[in-house]
Amino acid sequence: MRRIDAPTLRGWITDGSELALLDAREEGEFGASHLFWAVPCPFSRRELRAPALLPRRATRVVVCDDGRGVAEQLGTYLESIGCTDVAVLDGGTPAWEAAGNVLFSGVNVPSKAFGEWVEHHFGTESVDPPQLNAWLQDGRDMVVLDSRTVEEFRRMSIPRGRSMPGGELAYRIADLVPNPDTLIVVNCAGRTRSILGAESLRQAGVPNRVVALRNGTMGWELAGLTPDRGQAAEFTPGRPKTFEVARQRAEAFAARSGVRVIDAAALAALEADSGRTLYVLDVRDPVEYRGGTRPGAISAPGGQLVQATDTWVGVRGARLALIDDDGVRARMSAAWLRQMGHGEVFVAEGALGTWHPPAPALPAAPAVDAAALATPGTLVLDLARSIDFRDGHIPGAVWAVRGRLAGLVPRLAAAAQVVVTSPDGALAALAVSEIQALTQAPVRMLAGGTDAWTRAGGTPVRDRMDPPDDACIDFYLRAYDRNSGVEEAMKAYLSWEIDLVREIARDGTVRFGV
Repeated sequence: MRRIDAPTLRGWITDGSELALLDAREEGEFGASHLFWAVPCPFSRRELRAPALLPRRATRVVVCDDGRGVAEQLGTYLESIGCTDVAVLDGGTPAWEAAGNVLFSGVNVPSKAFGEWVEHHFGTESVDPPQLNAWLQDGRDMVVLDSRTVEEFRRMSIPRGRSMPGGELAYRIADLVPNPDTLIVVNCAGRTRSILGAESLRQAGVPNRVVALRNGTMGWELAGLTPDRGQAAEFTPGRPKTFEVARQRAEAFAARSGVRVIDAAALAALEADSGRTLYVLDVRDPVEYRGGTRPGAISAPGGQLVQATDTWVGVRGARLALIDDDGVRARMSAAWLRQMGHGEVFVAEGALGTWHPPAPALPAAPAVDAAALATPGTLVLDLARSIDFRDGHIPGAVWAVRGRLAGLVPRLAAAAQVVVTSPDGALAALAVSEIQALTQAPVRMLAGGTDAWTRAGGTPVRDRMDPPDDACIDFYLRAYDRNSGVEEAMKAYLSWEIDLVREIARDGTVRFGV
């Protein structure tokens, strides 16, 4: 496998050709320090993550880490699935920094940096939490719209707030706010999804005054205000009554941003081009996606796609084709992706289908049902993300990270049998043979995973201290996820977001705008 140095990689980043820069470490380790354009692809989840990030195996790939050798392991795996142009960054992130380059902390950094650029570039208006609270107390004619996911809204929200994920805002706003005199406030947890949500409405030409809540729910709490928790987060699905207005607004923004509109036949031609990487992204709500989509399309809800692009797009310089049912949400998302600097962004009209994504292909693994958990001497290993394990796990289960299993050898040796689980069972199936190599005890997977166990009546245990913060290497803990120092973490996060504009200027490889 080839090794390249930092100057060579920097040249590749800026040469305009396709490049996938994958970081093989766990997400928490990645979030501590990484290259700006690096995309997390943890070696422990390689079978589930890498194929989606690399739909074209011939594209140029560079794998990096912090110099420990896991990059080489991921590179070997990529070659085993047919990747033909794989290199490793020699020396990893320390070598990159030693060559005079900038390292970044956090996750979804390109998208977060873009959000800060949008505020500076377009002059997005914002309001401080105390002022918003005063408006709420005064009964002002206003609506507070939360642009995060439904799950995030349910955990914590602004009083009187309403869940409206970012990709739905410009689509549904005329139904939600028919009076042009009503003030619209858009919030998220921190800054950038508030900014993008508010600016989406402004760029769409909404006649109302639109402002972003400065620093989101974090700023709300830091101001000594109390958020709501557990609020209902549903919006009415289906085409809004004011669809034609939304369509006209989205068309204008997409045209200004250089989005190309194609039909299904032209999309099929792009799909047939083996010389370029193409991502087909369904930007509708996930519920709509599950009802049927185009074969091979990936669910990437519009607002989250713009603010977490590296979740779905692993190849810099790839083509992006966005689909939906009527062109509004696809156009709004595509326009922002063009503003983010993606060169070839298409909206494909009439391209939906009735395809349902199959379950991932998994190795055959011996399985047991929940009754086996009662066998004396059973050790239950749970490979869920640490944050999900905290939220609920099988009583007595031990949390583990695939790839760090050697540290569990003493516990494995004492077990009469080992049952491996994960939320849907996929990661457990992949790990059974690896765990079996570490113990003489029989190793089985829990059929259907922890989700099936819960549906069958199991009562999960919730423990926010297990695992402790410093053990959560697999997940980049947000301020709200921490067991201590939450206020300090909030302040640090908000400062980090604000500082991104200066940091990308230092990096020198980032160009936003059309």
